[in-house]
Amino acid sequence: MTKELSEMQEGIPFSEIDPESYQKLKANDVELEGLCTPIDDLIQRFEKEGIKVVFGNDPESGNVFILPFGSNDVESDSVFLKHLQIDESMDSRLRELILWQAEVDA
Repeated sequence: MTKELSEMQEGIPFSEIDPESYQKLKANDVELEGLCTPIDDLIQRFEKEGIKVVFGNDPESGNVFILPFGSNDVESDSVFLKHLQIDESMDSRLRELILWQAEVDA
């Protein structure tokens, strides 16, 4: 499922960031100023470009990231699957992947 999503040639529509995660990501913006793209900027890009699913440097590790569709910068422009708000209108494969990741992380 992750491989299928990562090979998509167009952006996946963005739903939203989980409200609790948003607060944590905003706090990280202050801590990591200049090292990563601020979450509000990322959200604007997610809304404009759509999102894509990418593996970390080692696909076997299971690390999966969400980036704006036009970015390849995992270090600065990414959020984790767990940061996305599950929404009934989102791509069903993405929703399943988020739920699967939550089970694995539990």
